[in-house]
Amino acid sequence: MDGQRLQVFWNQEVKALLAVYKQFETLLPNPKTAGAEHRGEDGRYVETLVRSYLQKYLPRDLEVLTGFILRPAVKLGNNDRSRSKEKDFHTTQLDIIVYDTGNYPVFQRMVDTVIVPPEGVVAVLSIKKTLRDTEISAECNALLEASKACRCDERKPEARRRGPFLALVATNSDLADKQKPKERKIFEKLEALYGSDSVFDDMIGFVGDISSWHVFKTRPPLKIYDNNRFAKYMYAELDDNELHQGFQFILSGILSVYYDKTRGGLKRPGYTAFASKRATEIGKIAFSSLR
Repeated sequence: MDGQRLQVFWNQEVKALLAVYKQFETLLPNPKTAGAEHRGEDGRYVETLVRSYLQKYLPRDLEVLTGFILRPAVKLGNNDRSRSKEKDFHTTQLDIIVYDTGNYPVFQRMVDTVIVPPEGVVAVLSIKKTLRDTEISAECNALLEASKACRCDERKPEARRRGPFLALVATNSDLADKQKPKERKIFEKLEALYGSDSVFDDMIGFVGDISSWHVFKTRPPLKIYDNNRFAKYMYAELDDNELHQGFQFILSGILSVYYDKTRGGLKRPGYTAFASKRATEIGKIAFSSLR
């Protein structure tokens, strides 16, 4: 299989993204530490940068926004009162919400900050300039709560639509530990967060530093879910000519939800091309249902 053109193309795009941030650091340097001088603006700039790059390559119906998900306990569809015994619920502020504004309404919008109902949420991403060990559990838990807020269209798990793609994305990382490899530390945190009664779609799909490595969840073939309900997590280190892998994985995760047959069934285009790099399995986590 070929796909070399796409691999080179995406690799150049990731390098361009990282280079744009370096220019920000060059213009507003911190005289004492790495990064830009204003840490709050530093993080917001990275978030805006990732959002702008994702927006370039997603279908027009999808907008890359920031804000909150609000699940009101009201009637759905024509006369669905399944939420009648629930309470209105909203998430904490989310760095990136990929939302299908082509088909679903928005409660409130102020530029790119929105409050949206869960039905149109296709992906939720947490963005970090530098990913640190102390942040992983809290960020993954916030994504878990966001996913639960979106589990809203059917009572029966087998009838639900596919849940949003979940990712924790950084442009740098500081996870050095002489006692334990970073991938093992990350997996142990995920293992502690997700119990055996977890829902597969609620479990994070990507944790990574797009400049060097990532951990990702594989989606087993549908036919083996009943007999092998384990989410497998893999780890990959990236060379300079493999930086496309992480960004492509994020794009593929978003598009796989958007084009999933439970969400409309449009045919997904050939848009990404992964090299045959071998990833290392770091562990499996049991789950109880797909959705």
